[in-house]
Amino acid sequence: MLLLQFSTSHYCRKARLALGYKGISYQVKNLTPGLHTLKLKPLTGLTTVPVLLPELESQPEAINFTQPKAIADSTQIFNYLEQYYPQPPLCLTNPQDQIQAMLLEDWLDESIGTATRFVYYQFRSGEGKSIDPSLSSQMVIQVVRWQYQINAATVEQAKTRLKTAFEVLAVWKDQPYLVGDHISIADLAAAALLSPLALIPEYRSDYPWLFERIKDIHTLCHEPFPPGL
Repeated sequence: MLLLQFSTSHYCRKARLALGYKGISYQVKNLTPGLHTLKLKPLTGLTTVPVLLPELESQPEAINFTQPKAIADSTQIFNYLEQYYPQPPLCLTNPQDQIQAMLLEDWLDESIGTATRFVYYQFRSGEGKSIDPSLSSQMVIQVVRWQYQINAATVEQAKTRLKTAFEVLAVWKDQPYLVGDHISIADLAAAALLSPLALIPEYRSDYPWLFERIKDIHTLCHEPFPPGL
């Protein structure tokens, strides 16, 4: 399999966690932002990463399925992997638990992952500029801030959303999984989409339990720790 990605994208990290958890061998191809659209648009009709290119010819258990050539979006990659590679499972056996995991994953994906992006790039353009003060890095950061309209007002909104997220995810303090009795798509989404905050000292000091759980999940999924951990 080949994963088309941006190396720094937390949504691509989400897909890598799922591949690692399933024990699937894969390669990555890091795309150049901007030029990536030339590669992705013909494949998926979209311009976002991650995109997974399966190689299923050698998978006899998959012969009864219509084999997709490309899967765009981290959530769709989750769905694909669970269909074609059901072991070990990400789906929970209890239907109500599975519904809750799906709702959490969708909320993390659509709201909290975006909030993380806003707070992270605001930090990298200010207090965290020393992490990589190179011209090329700062240019990328400024382009992202312009693209997503990241400013003081939108960052404050993002911080409020993150505060709510930490309250919801506080169950991780007392139990290893957000929902059910084994790891689910909710755990992988939270571990990936909040991982950029590991570089921000105030979050590391205020929510140590969160980053310990993020490390646990990365270890389980055979994925290197995110920067800051």
